[in-house]
Formats: sequence, C-alpha cells, structure tokens
Amino acid sequence: MLSLGIDIGGTFTDLVVLDPRDGRAVIWKESTTPDDPARGAMEGTRQVLTKAGAAPGQIGRVAHATTLFTNALIERKGARTGLLTTAGFEDGLEIGRERKYELYDIFIEMPRPLVPRSWRRGARERLAPDGRVERPLDLDAALREVEWLLEQGMESLAVCFLHSYANPAHEQAVADAVARRFPSLPVSLSSDIAPEIREYPRTSTTVANAYVRPLAELYLARMEQALREAGIPGGLFLMLSNGGLTHVAEAKRAPVQLLESGPAAGALAGAWFGRNAGLERVLAFDMGGTTAKLALVDDSEPLVAWGFEAAREKRFLRGSGLPIQIATVELIEIGAGGGSIARRSELGTLQVGPESSGAQPGPACYGRGGMEATVTDADLALGYLNADFFLGGAMVIDSAAAAQALCRLAGALGVDASRAASGVHDVVNENMAGAARVAIAERGRIPAEYALLATGGAAPVHAWNVARKLGISRVVCPPGAGAGSTIGMLMAPARVDRTASFGAPLVGADLGAAGCIFAALEAEAIAVLAETGAEVAARSVRRLADMRYIGQGSEITLALPEPLTGSGVQAAFEAAYRALFGRTPPGAAAQFVTLRLSATAPMPGAGQRLELPRHVGDAGLKGHRRVFFEAGGWLETAVYDRYALPPGTTLSGPAVFEEDESTFIVGPGTAVRLLPDGSILAEMA
Repeated sequence: MLSLGIDIGGTFTDLVVLDPRDGRAVIWKESTTPDDPARGAMEGTRQVLTKAGAAPGQIGRVAHATTLFTNALIERKGARTGLLTTAGFEDGLEIGRERKYELYDIFIEMPRPLVPRSWRRGARERLAPDGRVERPLDLDAALREVEWLLEQGMESLAVCFLHSYANPAHEQAVADAVARRFPSLPVSLSSDIAPEIREYPRTSTTVANAYVRPLAELYLARMEQALREAGIPGGLFLMLSNGGLTHVAEAKRAPVQLLESGPAAGALAGAWFGRNAGLERVLAFDMGGTTAKLALVDDSEPLVAWGFEAAREKRFLRGSGLPIQIATVELIEIGAGGGSIARRSELGTLQVGPESSGAQPGPACYGRGGMEATVTDADLALGYLNADFFLGGAMVIDSAAAAQALCRLAGALGVDASRAASGVHDVVNENMAGAARVAIAERGRIPAEYALLATGGAAPVHAWNVARKLGISRVVCPPGAGAGSTIGMLMAPARVDRTASFGAPLVGADLGAAGCIFAALEAEAIAVLAETGAEVAARSVRRLADMRYIGQGSEITLALPEPLTGSGVQAAFEAAYRALFGRTPPGAAAQFVTLRLSATAPMPGAGQRLELPRHVGDAGLKGHRRVFFEAGGWLETAVYDRYALPPGTTLSGPAVFEEDESTFIVGPGTAVRLLPDGSILAEMA
C-alpha cells in the first residue's frame, strides 16, 4: 500500500505519494483554496495520483498537516467560546502576565482574549495548591452559568478552575454533568489539555483548544468523508506540533496540539535529510509562500519546547501572543515567505512583509490580480526563477505583471527596477538572518557549527545568501525540497506527550510516587499509540521533568535518569542547569515542578528512504541565463536539471539547479557535490 502526505500551506498545498517499500515518491503542488482548504487538497490528491499512475484504492494511509487552526486564532474566526472558571478569576485571561512586551509603547495593543468578558463566568468552588478542597463545587450553579452561555449562542466551552492541575475532580464533575444535560456541547478541560501550574498560560491553552475544536471536528469529519468518497481506504493521521502523528479522534479532542503541525514536519524533514547526509547539526530552514521558520537539529533530533506563543500582535516580540502550553518542535520564526509584500515605509525605506499576498491573489507574477511587488516577483526579476518552468511548467507566470509591480515599487523608492528587486531579496534575507542570529545566540549556539538545510518552495532560492550572512559555510538542498514538510510527515513516527503536576523538593521527594505517575502517563500514551496504529512494541519512551531551584520563578526541562534516584536526578539537573547558565547557585536546593512523558513508535507505511524520478539520459546542463548575485552582480550562470545529475557529480558555482517544486541557487566561489541520497551539498570557500 502507498502513503499519501497532504500539507496545506498559506499559498500552496503540497502532496506526496510514497511507496514505503522502495522509497519511490511523486510530488505535486496545488494552489491552496482559502475559502475551503479541503477542496484544494482533494484536487491536488487527484492530480498527484494521476501523476503517480496510482489508483485511490492503493493508498493505505494519509498523513495531513494544515494551517487552518492557526489561521482561525490569528483571524479570530473560531467558535463562539465560553469560559467557566473559579469565581473571582474571570479577568485572569485579560490580565495575563501583567507585563508589557514593549515597555515604552503608550499605544501598545495586547492580545485580545478569545472569550469576551461577558462570556467568562465564575463557578463557586475553590481548591488549594495541593489539591485539597477548600470550597466544594456548587454544581447546580455552574450548570446555570453554562445554560446562560448557551442561551447567548455559545458553541464551545472551556473549563479552567484554580489549581485543577493538582486535583481535576471539580472540572470532571462539570464535564460529566454538561455531557448529560447538553450532550452536543464540546467541552475542553484544563486538567485534560494543560495540567500544569500557572493560571494564565493554562487558561489560554484551554480556551484556544475550545476555540478551534468545533472547527477541527467539522473539518476533520469532512476530510475523512472526502477521502472515502475519493475511494481512498487508508486511515487519516494528523501531524502534531511535537513532530509526531496521531489519529483523528485525538486530534478532535485536542486540536490545539496541531497549531504548528506544518512547520514541525519541516523540522522533522530537516533532521531526516540531515541524518542521510551525515550531518548531526543542522539548521532546518523552511520557507514557503507565506512564512519562514528555522529549527535547530542537534544529534539528528529537532529541539522540543514545552510551549510557544500563537497569534502574536507583533510578529517577533515575545509576550505579544497567546501562550500555548503544548509540546512543540522549537521553531524560530525568522521572516516572511515568497508572497511577502514589499512597500515603501513611512520613513521612505524599503519594507518587506509581514503582510502576504497569500494564495489569492498571490504575487503579481501569478497573474491572478495581485498588484503589489512580492519576494517571488523580485526573485523572478533577478533570474533566480524560470518563468517557463514554474512548478515544472504547470503554472503560467506573468513576467510582465511582475515587472510592472517592481517598477511601481521602484518609483516609490526613487530607484531603478533592478535595484528595487535586489533590495527586496536582500532585505528579506537580512530579516531572516538577523532573527536567526539572535535566536541561535539565545540558545547558546554558534551558527557556524551548523549546516543550513533548505526545504519549502522558497528556501532553496534564499538559503545560500542567508547562510553567507550567518557565516555558515555548508548549505544542503535535499531532493524534493519544495515539499519537504510533506516528506517529513511521511517519515514521522506516532508520538504522544503527557504531563502531570508534581510539586516537591528533590530532597525528601517520594520518587516512588513519581514512578507511579510516570507509569500512568505511559499507559495513557500507549493507548493513544495503539489507536494510532503504531508499532507499540517498538516504542521509545522518555521521562522528563521541569525543575528549578527553590525560590526561582521559572524551570528548565531535563531528561531523567533510569533508575530514578535522588543523586541521579540531582546530577542530571545540575548538568542541564550549567549547560544553560554556566554555573549553579551555591547552596540552593532543587525542586520538581512538573513531570513529562514522551512516547514515540514507528508508523506502518512510514518511509525509510526517498527515491524521486531521475531523468536518466537527459543532459544535466539545461543552458545559461543571467542571474544577479550580491558578490558579483549580473553573471552568466549555468542552469542544471538536478534530477539528471547523478550522485557524485561535482560542480562549482555560480549555478542554478531546477526541479519542479523549487530552485536551488548557488553563488560564485562555491563547491557543489551531489550526495548519494540525491541531496546537493554546497560548500563556500
């Protein structure tokens, strides 16, 4: 049976059909249909199956990622959501952390709560921090509040009681009662979605889950139905933000876990291709039509964080978004995408992004009515892209429309069109390199230690120049780079992450109780893995903990030793602390805060190799064209068909490598080698 991957992005929907037996794969890019993303996905499915010469009945499983739920948060287009919380804490969602992300901005706009004030209702109950009941739950009064919310038009309910991470009894009682009385109402409990300390992030995460849950249930049901109607018998599996797959029921229960699914798959692809290329340290650079992300891969595994911010008011400023407490591949948002719009700023300078032309109308060169110059228009004007070979010739490009848009931009800036195009390309590269430089330094890393691995339709065009700005000497463009996230999904394991509160000083902690908590979390994780169809017998389980020194306000996450002993945990905590901060405070005592368990298991039908069709017998050199490089200006540059070049081929830059889904640009003074897996390795002098 074949595997099908579908990644719905802001501009294109990427599809890959993979035969897991021999790694043979076929790729297709379809324009995303924002009004109904499933429509574009199903049309792309029809096209990729035709291209692969495969019947729908041959698809044994479908792996899927989508930006739909993230966009619903950003655009505030989720369900009408109500919040039931402990009486007196109705304003916690709006108060937040009581901290400004820009201290001196008197016009600052904080993230708007997903639930309006009148729909945040209080329940009479109270738990102590250790879970003891200080005030019993008035269940009848709580149900009256829920009934009132339903009368106002509520479609989804979030329940977040004070300290319910330590004792979920009150939240569960409400959920049981609501299920009996209002069985069609979706309910999200904080003790189920984010059972951790800190009321604001826990409430924010639970509300976000409730906000997108009806949308997720409807969309996933429609997607399953559309696949069945198309004659595809294989099950549907969803990519999670943590870099693993899960089944539809789990995705419907907690769709907040899917918010970073596409970018996480890109990081997973970077790690997978990096291992194939023999690289242990990789910066996985994924740039599509709308966004660009960077992930650090150490020891062939992407770093995982236990929270992020969604729907930021200011794209690169921490604290300007909604905190989401889930396991997620640690992603650095480093810039814009190919559809990012270039304009003259109020100061008269060139500004690129953050606004995007998206899929409709898209860049001016798409010929769909876009009038403003974008990054893709600039790349076309600079010779990086071939108008006659865009998406392998499947998409007609309007070069004249791109030129007119760039002329209008040039006129506004008072420069010629060529200077405007090179300025757009350079500004977006510097924006990405600058954000990456800061983020990498914050993690105690040095860019030069890494290789930059480019995936996504636009990343191979920009990777060489971004690497130069970062001081990185090696750039890798893997096969199928334009659909890298989709390939990553097809290689992904099933994964489950579970969390439990465990607040106790390390000295004197009941490690037996911690072991029992881990056993319960593992049993729950195994059940989800089994329902996903993963090979549970081959699972891998990691036990982690959030710990800090007593008196500190934040924690670090570390892997716990086996067996679990006090001295072993102390040594592991101190080593992790020193790795981050260089030293440990003398005489300070450590404490547990949260226990975490991560379980992964291989998925049947997951590929272990990738073989894209090679153009045997074709000449690798397609011709020459003038291409602009910052280092040398306009240069006559060789253009190659990358799939006509056999492994082991060595070349020197400048060079352009074309494939159907993307184009890899290599500047002068670069040695190029094709690796055995088909990746292109470019090494700068």
